[in-house]
Amino acid sequence: MTGRADHFAYRHTVAFAETGLCGTADYVNYLHWQSTCRQRFLSEAIPFAEETPDGTRLFTLQVDCELLEAVRALDQLSIRMRVARLGHTEFDLDFEYVRETRDGDTPVARGRQRVAVMSGPADAPVPALIPDALAQALAPYAAGPRPTAGRQI
Repeated sequence: MTGRADHFAYRHTVAFAETGLCGTADYVNYLHWQSTCRQRFLSEAIPFAEETPDGTRLFTLQVDCELLEAVRALDQLSIRMRVARLGHTEFDLDFEYVRETRDGDTPVARGRQRVAVMSGPADAPVPALIPDALAQALAPYAAGPRPTAGRQI
C-alpha cells in the first residue's frame, strides 16, 4: 500500500489460486482486489472503516471492471485508486490495474465504484453527508473540487 499525490496504491502478487484452467486470473478477483484497495485505504486513512458508532455506513451502489489484458500467476500488480467524483452523500472511485515489470508499467484493467454514505436503521437507511474525516482523506486523490455548500471543511 502506498499513498501518492494523485492515487492510493495497493500492490498485489497474483496467486496460483486466483487463476483458472487457462492460467489467467479469474474475473471475480479483479473485483476482490478493487475492494481490498478501498478497504486498505479506509483502514489507513480514517479511524472507522465501513460503519461509525452512530450507524453511518458506506454502501457500494455500483461496481464495474473492464479487462484490458490477461493477468497470470506471479504477475506483480498495482491497483491504483483515485477519486473521480466527490459529492455531498456519494463518491465515485476509479481503479487502474497496472502490471509492474522491469520494462515498465502496463495497464491491464480499469474499474469503478459508486459509494453512498447512509445512516439510520438497517431496514430503512437514508442518505447522509460524507463525514468530514472521510472527505478530508479522499480529497488529495480527487480530480476536482468537492462541493462545500452547507459544510465547513
